[in-house]
Amino acid sequence: MIDIKQQVNAEEKALLVGVVQKNQDEQEVLENLDELAFLAETAGAVTIKKFIQKLPQPNSKTFIGKGKLQEVGEYLKQHPADIIIFDDELSGSQITNIEKAVDVKTIDRSDLILDIFARRAKTARAKAQVELAQYQYILPRLRGMWKHLERLGGGIGTRGPGETEIETDRRIVRDKISLLRRRLQEIDKQSFTQRKERGEFIRVSLVGYTNVGKSTIMNVLSKSDVFAENKLFATLDTTTRKVVFENTPFLLSDTVGFIRKLPHHLIESFKSTLDEVREADLLLHVVDISHPKYEEQMATVNKTLQEIAAFDKPVITVFNKTDRYEELTFDEWLEPETKREILNQLEERWQRATGDKAVFISAIERKKIDKLRECILQNVRVLYKARYPYKTDYFF
Repeated sequence: MIDIKQQVNAEEKALLVGVVQKNQDEQEVLENLDELAFLAETAGAVTIKKFIQKLPQPNSKTFIGKGKLQEVGEYLKQHPADIIIFDDELSGSQITNIEKAVDVKTIDRSDLILDIFARRAKTARAKAQVELAQYQYILPRLRGMWKHLERLGGGIGTRGPGETEIETDRRIVRDKISLLRRRLQEIDKQSFTQRKERGEFIRVSLVGYTNVGKSTIMNVLSKSDVFAENKLFATLDTTTRKVVFENTPFLLSDTVGFIRKLPHHLIESFKSTLDEVREADLLLHVVDISHPKYEEQMATVNKTLQEIAAFDKPVITVFNKTDRYEELTFDEWLEPETKREILNQLEERWQRATGDKAVFISAIERKKIDKLRECILQNVRVLYKARYPYKTDYFF
């Protein structure tokens, strides 16, 4: 059995590397590196330096240019680090060449995200999904790896005539991928049966960028105790709770957060987990209004919803962390009336953009939660009348 090792160890010192390519500007790459630093922190590493290079296209051998790689090597002599993390996907041969040049473990953004997912996975389903994504990531990189993967068995019967070691590794990885897919199909059948047994309830799903406060909102609305913390991908496994507002019951689900440059094979692996989103009747798109690039995060979520065929559903946009937004935006000397006017203008803008389906709250401080409940209740009741009209007298 191939052993997929954890890539990042606690308190490792990390260097981050980004490349400004065509149709990009330096500010965009710097923001991506800030997010990469947060990912590294979530995995337990400490970022000590960021490197950026402008290139018309990445170097086929080392991704960055020879001079920049030498600069990184010189920096490492003065400031030793444990790991180098690239913001873009690297090939197996590029990783090998970089490690040979600087003698430091090197990974890319996809590898880092997979490592975080592997740490966060708790259920059999999540573990199988992450493992499948890891093997799919490894398969095209086998040729470039300079050290072979561990294998179960060996000797007579494990290798056909003339079969090379790389072909053996590929066969083992493909077999493992097939096995994990079959296992996930079985788990999906069980999950589908469980969803069917939930009865005729309207389903509401929380979606959004990672670390926007979905799990905190889940806890507030359902009065449950879903794990939540200020780190990326705190939630991997879908959690569903039955919630009742004014005699109107519905099912509320919390799902995995989205992120820029989310590895394609990870989306593929987690599509079954995102069935809750696809099968939902109403989506609560949670947005961190305090984030300077919250509109880009919203666009990333919408793009991912399109990829999983869940973009045509009714949506309530929940702008969370208004307390943090006020902290970061307003000076102490600003008059309360001016603050209210700015906030009102922001709210009016998004009410127009969403067709009056936007709510501004602070889940952590329980601000305007009643308004959110009222908005959800109105939309859920409309959906009940359309889908299960015979239940409306009983519920309402």
